[in-house]
Amino acid sequence: MSKYLIEVSHENTKQACDEAVRIFKMTGSHFLTNADWGCSDDVHKAWITVDLDNKEDVLFIVPPSLRQKAQVITLHKYAFESVKESVKDHKV
Repeated sequence: MSKYLIEVSHENTKQACDEAVRIFKMTGSHFLTNADWGCSDDVHKAWITVDLDNKEDVLFIVPPSLRQKAQVITLHKYAFESVKESVKDHKV
């Protein structure tokens, strides 16, 4: 199983914030209560981390109407001793 960060953004308006919350609430998504929201600092995004098998499964956590705005990022941790090994994971 891998750890993923899901980021869902919305427009910088009160109406868009209210709509994002309404959608998550309406769908019964645990994203609403388990996510961290940046709106109070004018960063109109919500983030949640999950442990699942693949990115496709991760997207099913996001309500369908917000999936196009969702970004899924695979997270990794490196031990201090293996920092040099992290270079292998970089695609640049």
